[in-house]
Amino acid sequence: MFNYDVYLEKLKTGQKGLNPFLDFLEVTLDELKDGYARFRMPVRPEYLQGAKTMQGGLIVALADETIAHAMMTQLSPEEGLTTIELKSNFLAGVSSGELIAAATVFKKGQSLVIGDCLVTGDKGKNICRVSATFLLLKKK
Repeated sequence: MFNYDVYLEKLKTGQKGLNPFLDFLEVTLDELKDGYARFRMPVRPEYLQGAKTMQGGLIVALADETIAHAMMTQLSPEEGLTTIELKSNFLAGVSSGELIAAATVFKKGQSLVIGDCLVTGDKGKNICRVSATFLLLKKK
């Protein structure tokens, strides 16, 4: 199974190449502690859709990654995880600046983990709220 502890320690140092998806979207780690993660992502012109606001799927992808990383801080060495459900509420559009995603683990059970994330703009405006359920994968 993937070693999340080693991955998270390397991510904290700013090492690139650990997560190509985060690198591709220019997502950077702000803070990571037990049950909590905060990431930042620029709003780039190529992330805008036809109406010139950030494409919603990219915002949800940022939230999904942020929630997953908050959950990774609570995994034992024999556990992994995968997203099985996401619910997003778009609260406002954004066309420039930076997005800040802050996620917490709501509950870790025997087979499921539930997390929440609020994505805000760099001036504090709420952009999107995401709740997610992840399946705990156990090494056999």
